[in-house]
Amino acid sequence: MKKILLFVAITMSVVACKENLDERKSNDPQYEGEFIYVDDGAVLKGDNFIYGVTIDEMSRHLNDKITPIKKDNYDMVPVIVKGTLGKKAEGVEGWDEVLTITEIVNVSETPSEADIRIEDKKRKKATN
Repeated sequence: MKKILLFVAITMSVVACKENLDERKSNDPQYEGEFIYVDDGAVLKGDNFIYGVTIDEMSRHLNDKITPIKKDNYDMVPVIVKGTLGKKAEGVEGWDEVLTITEIVNVSETPSEADIRIEDKKRKKATN
């Protein structure tokens, strides 16, 4: 009986301590831009900034939220996040400023329109 009670107590403690990332609140500054996450990095591009994004639990969680919205792997999705801004580590490749996301405020329901549309001229001729 004691083992069962101990197991129930431990299980309840673990469940109670597990933090829901969607409920995490932050007093950090808010950033609005287009987010993209690819195999080797993530970027937040705003009207007058481009920040590398720290690859961590929050950025992966944001990627999970935008994946069903994207039409292809390179679509950017408008988001509003809160986070802390820092300089990249010395000797590391990437953007000069790196954003560590602390809260996901909003995710658009549609991807951003592409700034440049590339057409395959061979395919276009074949259909004419």
